[in-house]
Amino acid sequence: MKAWNEIKHYAGFDWAKDHHDVIVLDAGGKTVADFRFDHTASGWEEFSKKLASFPDVAIAVETKHGAVIERLMERECCIFPVHPRSAKGYRQRKVPSGNKTDRVDAWSLADALRLDGAHWKQLSAQDPLIKELRLLCRDEVALIRDRTALITQLRQALYDYYPAALEAFDDWTMPAAWSFVISFSTPQILVKAGKRKWEKFLHVHKLGRPTTYQRRLEIFARAHQFAGSDAAVRAKSRLAVARAKQLQLLEAQLGEYRQEIRRLFAQHPDAKLFGSLPGAGDKIAPRLLAEIGDDRALFPDAQALQCLAGTAPVSYQSGQIHRVYLRRQCNKALRNAVHLWANLSREFCPWAATYYAALRAKGKSHACALRALGQRWLKIVWKMWQTHALYEPDLHARNQLKHGSWVLQLVNKTDVSTKS
Repeated sequence: MKAWNEIKHYAGFDWAKDHHDVIVLDAGGKTVADFRFDHTASGWEEFSKKLASFPDVAIAVETKHGAVIERLMERECCIFPVHPRSAKGYRQRKVPSGNKTDRVDAWSLADALRLDGAHWKQLSAQDPLIKELRLLCRDEVALIRDRTALITQLRQALYDYYPAALEAFDDWTMPAAWSFVISFSTPQILVKAGKRKWEKFLHVHKLGRPTTYQRRLEIFARAHQFAGSDAAVRAKSRLAVARAKQLQLLEAQLGEYRQEIRRLFAQHPDAKLFGSLPGAGDKIAPRLLAEIGDDRALFPDAQALQCLAGTAPVSYQSGQIHRVYLRRQCNKALRNAVHLWANLSREFCPWAATYYAALRAKGKSHACALRALGQRWLKIVWKMWQTHALYEPDLHARNQLKHGSWVLQLVNKTDVSTKS
């Protein structure tokens, strides 16, 4: 990373899928380089050669991750990422006519960096372990979304021709439900298989619970009484089996992802810190570590972390008008991880459950209450993260007592009422 006073040239980098535009300005705002290159090996070599004339250059680019950032990092460039909304504002400020081209975008980024860049944050190189863990965790979440979509499509296909299958299984994230569709793809095949094969299937997949076992056998016996037409059965059964097999394959891939995520997570020095968070477990803890990272200088205070996670609200004030809005410009992956973790923490932390219940009693929605709980949790996480300390319930309780927390008072009242 370079100090700002070392930078004498300012480049705007407008990236695209197959080519990129670069404009370099000197300290006076004069254009000293203006070129386009292809997103190929030879194109990036050309970029390196042309930028070699400006060893003191900084680059403004409208992203902070992806293939372009990878290439720039490889060349040890001094990078200042710009949010897309800010980039649009800079362009409108410098070209009020509304004219927009790739060259205009590159020039407006370069000039904005020249004039305002002293207050911008330079992009630092990521720890390779954190980087890989972040990519794996985000891809895992994307695969989970794909699984949800496939389950929805499978359920719709079954609704069209096989209502008995939907009645027999409530949880379609369960692999046993997918195996059932593959083994007994139509109501006719199910009825023809007979009770012995039904019982064997339930036994093999450990579905012999007394509360559901007999009910499922009764559903299987009358599965053919309410089903789709012959044409619908023949056509939709193929789709249902295809979706079920896709789900089996996807679940196997998710298992491999989780195994690799756990392996990488265990290697990081902060693994125990994030692993100590109540309710985070081996799925949410790696996501929190991957998104927050290990650069302590990145968040000077807890509010910076809360803003990144989207739990801190956005305030709007003009004269007598004062409104508060949900923060939408944030790290979506971190916000989702904090939301899930805040919800799970209620099962492990009395104060978290009490705080959530108090907000719900005031009329707050489930999402709003979890966001507020996440806001409180992130303040704790930031302090733990800065001091390298594990979460200690007793220490947190003492701090609540020291500061006269109303949450602790509610917890004590709940304990008293429960005992009485």
